[in-house]
Amino acid sequence: MRRLLPFLLVCALLMPPALCAAASGDGSYATYFGMLHWRSIGPFRGGRALAVAGVPGQPDHFYFGAVDGGVWESVDAGRTWNPIFDRQDVASIGALAVAPSDPNVIYAGTGEADMRSDIAYGDGIYKSTDGGRDWVHAGLSDTRQIGAIVVDPRNASVAYVAALGHAYGPNAERGVFKTSDGGKTWRKVLYKNEDTGAISLAMQPGNPDVVYAALWQTRRPPWNVYPPSNGPGSGLYKSSDGGATWTQLTNGLPARVGHIGLSISAAAPRRVFALVDSGPGLGGVYRSDDAGGEWTHLDRAQRIWQRGWYFSGITADPRDPNVVYVMNTSTYKSTDGGKSFDALIGDPTGPDFHALWIDPNDSSRMILCSDQGTIVTVNGGKTWSYWYNQPTAQFYHVAADNAFPYNVYGAQQDTGAAMATTRGRYGTISNQDFRPLDVGGESGTLAPDPRHPGMVYGNSSDGSSTAVREIPATGWEQNLDPLMAYPDTLWRGTWTLPIAFSPADRTTLYVARQQIFRSRDGGLRWQIVSPDLSRSNEGAPSNLDAPTLADNNNLERHGVVYAIAPSPLRANLVWAGTDDGYIWITRDDSHTWRNVTPTALTPWSKVGTIEASHFDSNVAYAAIDRHRLDDYRPYVYRTRDAGATWTAIADGIPNGSFVNVVREDPVRHGLLYAGTEKGVYVSFDDGARWQPLQLDLPVTSIRDIAIHGNDLIVATHGRSFWVMDDVTPLHQTSAAVAAGGTYLFAPAPAYRIRPTSQEGTPLPVDEPQVDNAPVGLYVDYYLADAPRTPVVLDVLASDGSVVRHWSSANPPKAVDPKSLSFLPRWLAQHPVPGATAGAHRFVWDFHEKSPDGPLLPPGYYTIRLGLNGRSYARPARVLRDPRIAASDADLRAQYEFARQVIALRAEVAASRAKAEAVGKGLTGTRGSSYRRDVVGQELPENPDDSVGVYSHDLSSFLYLEGQLDSLESAVESADAAPTPDMRAAYAKLAEIYRATLARLDAQTR
Repeated sequence: MRRLLPFLLVCALLMPPALCAAASGDGSYATYFGMLHWRSIGPFRGGRALAVAGVPGQPDHFYFGAVDGGVWESVDAGRTWNPIFDRQDVASIGALAVAPSDPNVIYAGTGEADMRSDIAYGDGIYKSTDGGRDWVHAGLSDTRQIGAIVVDPRNASVAYVAALGHAYGPNAERGVFKTSDGGKTWRKVLYKNEDTGAISLAMQPGNPDVVYAALWQTRRPPWNVYPPSNGPGSGLYKSSDGGATWTQLTNGLPARVGHIGLSISAAAPRRVFALVDSGPGLGGVYRSDDAGGEWTHLDRAQRIWQRGWYFSGITADPRDPNVVYVMNTSTYKSTDGGKSFDALIGDPTGPDFHALWIDPNDSSRMILCSDQGTIVTVNGGKTWSYWYNQPTAQFYHVAADNAFPYNVYGAQQDTGAAMATTRGRYGTISNQDFRPLDVGGESGTLAPDPRHPGMVYGNSSDGSSTAVREIPATGWEQNLDPLMAYPDTLWRGTWTLPIAFSPADRTTLYVARQQIFRSRDGGLRWQIVSPDLSRSNEGAPSNLDAPTLADNNNLERHGVVYAIAPSPLRANLVWAGTDDGYIWITRDDSHTWRNVTPTALTPWSKVGTIEASHFDSNVAYAAIDRHRLDDYRPYVYRTRDAGATWTAIADGIPNGSFVNVVREDPVRHGLLYAGTEKGVYVSFDDGARWQPLQLDLPVTSIRDIAIHGNDLIVATHGRSFWVMDDVTPLHQTSAAVAAGGTYLFAPAPAYRIRPTSQEGTPLPVDEPQVDNAPVGLYVDYYLADAPRTPVVLDVLASDGSVVRHWSSANPPKAVDPKSLSFLPRWLAQHPVPGATAGAHRFVWDFHEKSPDGPLLPPGYYTIRLGLNGRSYARPARVLRDPRIAASDADLRAQYEFARQVIALRAEVAASRAKAEAVGKGLTGTRGSSYRRDVVGQELPENPDDSVGVYSHDLSSFLYLEGQLDSLESAVESADAAPTPDMRAAYAKLAEIYRATLARLDAQTR
């Protein structure tokens, strides 16, 4: 309590009471912006997965673990997938195992163990005892990367874990662990040293006390190198007593090994297969037919073991001892016991396969994962499900263009760049809207040309080009690599490089290697505008072992420019950051550069992003990533004096969430967003304090953030792209907190667009798709307490008249599903304002009076919120769809004419009701003629004829109602002024109405 008192005293003296009330708790204002949510926009092209499992006896039931997208389940053999791990605080899955004795028991090992340069980490073991509905953390928190899990088929509580350990440093919690109580406690049963971990396991069928394990000494340096190191601690081991003792197996194996994959067939329990990564001519498939005593090198073809540090997946058929599969760029199958292999599935691009699970009771039933996603076969590989139904893409960056609706761009790891829309053309966002791109490759950065819509620039992931441009609509592409003009220089690279247009001078484009290049003619000519900005003396990072230090690419200097941030305020001001820990600034159009690195930044403190302020050219923010030094703490820095001094501003972001990106909101000064390895954070006070902005976004690595208008976009490294639509409440959160009580947020201007549709038969509901954002003006409000009265919302026209009204007391009537000829999900939803304490978002669809009323024209309106005897009002503006040719005057004319048609329709309906009453008193031929020609008669229904027959009624009130309905529909069918024919039709119908009305009047006189 004593520690809290000084804070409360300062709070009381310096802050408004409402702000004190919020800050004296956990400091979070989330209750004020709880109406916001994250919306997935795909793409649905699968991302990398390393772990797969199926359920014996349940032929359509499978699981896979994405490397940073959690655990997914299919109960229809891969037709659809559902995430079942989203409530956990980690998303990287390295291993999965379903207990053979109880399929409800599932173990998940977190942290991929493929030792990529963009590897995602975990925090140990998770366990479910109800088939994945609920999970509990089950220990081994510091293992970080887990390669394999095997479960004793006799007892679901007995399991072994192969823990690789920290990817960038030494640690003790690595090796092989065993639990005998379902994960409550673990024993380290095989351990070599703090530099060596375990990568694979195999349990002998029929004798689960016999376990094989592969140890791997490996690590990654902070600089760019493709393969990780292989150390002398690697080797293959066997236990015959349930892990109590172990013997190293060496007879017939290479003296120096790396990553080893293992598998045993139940059809031959003493036959053990090993896929061994080793030196040239030594790697490949090894087999032992005496339970590991001696090994024979069978197939050494490079195609089946190349990049063994990344692959090494091998699976023996459980029913045929001579059938074995290996996973590499393609998946290969051997039918002669591993002596030779033929490709089973793969293409020239190299899908990169990793793990295969085969049903122990039915070898034709398999699940296979790759860098493209996960697929299932039920016929032995003749056909497979597809991986375009898994939104698990790993993106490095995100950029938005200026189209309407806008598109987002990013490079997807192992698959290639993508262009995704934020609003689908056909009612939802689906694969119909997705467009793959060549520019950007699998890990580059993309930059839409701000002056030429439809053109996008990027760089390639393999280092072959630092700059490429493409027109996605046609596929036209041009290599503009600035390195071509400098063939006598050794240019360094890394997995992802920057490219950026200057927002203050949109003709200027920057790219970089160790130096920065600039072009002012679209990349036709490039100029080197900086010296080598990397460190000349990097030193030897203390977290590396000797084998990793030796992996230096034969270079004395490794660093590159990793971040470029041209100022949006001054065209001659540019910030730059390197991956080895320097920050630079130029204020004279790149003539001179000044090193302004914070003193706290040691070598290899990667400058992930720099954000130049939109409000003050002296202000910038830097996201610093030190996880490659085995330091997973968050680091964000801010300068307010052009780099002369820096302030650390990461308070509120927890340890383990190292920061990849920081962005400044261009509308609200002091509003910042941070993307970390574990989620999204927001600061309302220029970084002094951060709080989660996760809401309903699954935990995953956030690699980049973009702001487009009032939308917030994130590039995740495991769950594709997500958008938070209209963050206007965040711009006003501080004002809402300070005001206290009920608060109506000022709505952002809204474009009057129309919902899209399939324009034909819709996609089946089980096709991968997500809803578009609701169309309309977003009305956001906060209720401090549950109101005593109904919540009422009104839209007022400029003259003060109410043009739309809702009340929480008048919800729409429920529809009886038995009255429908289709599923209820196709019914349009028309909610009422929320009336519970907290934040609410309500969407006005631009219609007058009801969802079926005419569209109101662009203009100025007022939103009024009423409850508890009080009202709150905010001005609102509706804007014309920028894609249409009609003017605001055209749309006002359309609205007025639509109202005219609707008014006549109402008048006709009233006349018809009167005519029906009159007709009841008429009999005989006269009555029949009157009801036919004046009132109108519905045509008889014929269940066999859905088209109907011709009607000769061209004058009755019923006929006029139908014609006016059709006319009103035509008038409102497009954003356009009424056509001459529409006005002529109205005049003719009005004339017919007057004539029919005269007959009614004559009858009543």
